[in-house]
Amino acid sequence: MHDDKPDVTVIGAGVIGLTTAVCLAEAGVSVAVHSAEPPQRTTSVAAGAVWGPHLVGPDDRVPRWAADTLLVLRDLSEARAPAAGPEASAVDADPAHPFVHLASGIAASRAANSEAPDFAADAASITVCEPAEIPAGYLSAWRLSAPLVSMPEYLSYLNQRYLRAGGSPVATVFYPTLAEAARSAGSPVLVNCSGSGAHGLVPDPQVTPVRGQAIITSNPGLTDFFVGTGPDAGDLTYFFPHADRLVLGGTEQAGNWSREPDDATAHRIIASCAAVEPALNKVAVIAHRVGLRPYRPQVRLESELMQAGVTVVHNYGHGGSGVTLSWGCARDAAGLALAALGLSKAS
Repeated sequence: MHDDKPDVTVIGAGVIGLTTAVCLAEAGVSVAVHSAEPPQRTTSVAAGAVWGPHLVGPDDRVPRWAADTLLVLRDLSEARAPAAGPEASAVDADPAHPFVHLASGIAASRAANSEAPDFAADAASITVCEPAEIPAGYLSAWRLSAPLVSMPEYLSYLNQRYLRAGGSPVATVFYPTLAEAARSAGSPVLVNCSGSGAHGLVPDPQVTPVRGQAIITSNPGLTDFFVGTGPDAGDLTYFFPHADRLVLGGTEQAGNWSREPDDATAHRIIASCAAVEPALNKVAVIAHRVGLRPYRPQVRLESELMQAGVTVVHNYGHGGSGVTLSWGCARDAAGLALAALGLSKAS
């Protein structure tokens, strides 16, 4: 179905948009990605990116989407020996990707006898921490394993994979409305992966930002991650190691649209992390990142026929679970887009 205009235009170049574009391009249709910002400036690049549902509305589809994504992340994190025989494929011989790794860490709560966290990659790996392992200020803790994703490198990987599959280079384009996107893109199918931008683009007032601020620092040698939560919505502390760097956070500021780093917040993040791990008192700050998690009471993943005859597949509203749900949602969204083109569902 290739002609002057792409079969599908994906709006948004964060983890949801790029993963969806990969699924479509690898299914053999022509794809363009139009985004108000390039991948490395999207909210996704600011994500702490530990696998596990977080700040996502109730939806029976969430466990399946998360499980599908977990399988992909595990596959990317593991080195695979080449298969024997003439039917061995290039995929069988792919090395592990250093931007995804399965890490051990501690999840702690300021409440006593609280439930285990949702983001354990393997329920069998969860163990209750002994009192001596629980950081000061917390009353319950668990040791567990979960995939960690270094987002700048992961977004680059998705973009390169999309291009290798025949996708057009990501174009920086701002669309004020879906109607304008339909007119300008010229594709019979749009996939709306605009994240918090859906608030104005659709428009969808149910999409509200939950601001997150993170700090990239040098790593004094930590290999374990930490996530600590409290009873208040904004009581969140985490650090995630990625080789020689750490991602420190965090914040959950509902309704805050500011993408400028706040100095007071940065000092509070470092102090909170250092209270758990004193070695973080003297780390070098490399960068500050801010992202707007696109919270919605429920993920919107459905197709809609516009008056102009263009089909829009909506894939937004993932809250703090964009990475966690990305592959499951991308496959479903690609299936809807392919069906609108009269083609079979993506594998």
